[in-house]
Amino acid sequence: MGRILAIDYGKKRTGLAITDELQLIASGLTTVDTASFFLYIKEYLKNEQVELFLVGEPKQMDNTPSESEALIVPFIKKLELEFPQIPIKRIDERFTSKMAFQTMIDSGLKKKQRQNKALIDEISATIILQSYLYGLKK
Repeated sequence: MGRILAIDYGKKRTGLAITDELQLIASGLTTVDTASFFLYIKEYLKNEQVELFLVGEPKQMDNTPSESEALIVPFIKKLELEFPQIPIKRIDERFTSKMAFQTMIDSGLKKKQRQNKALIDEISATIILQSYLYGLKK
């Protein structure tokens, strides 16, 4: 069984999270500069088997797409072209950044550490992935 890779796409940075091979546990992988995302993923896939890309889908409170969806659609098209063998699923990512920040507070990180936007992106990707895994178990 391959891993599931969650992607919290951002204009500047993209947070990544990954499951274990049994797809039981979600763990933060890293945050990459969005400009170097495809180079990073190509290298990652040389060593790891990924069977699904899970891309966050930002929505407004009224369930309409957020403004950032306009940036994500071209990204997904390129992802499909670069890795046609790996399916892509979308998952609602509302409130993940706020949840990530709260997770940082709850875990006792100092204020300076909580200002690390890259860490927030990685934790957000982990929350996206964990919520997907939770939905599979229901």
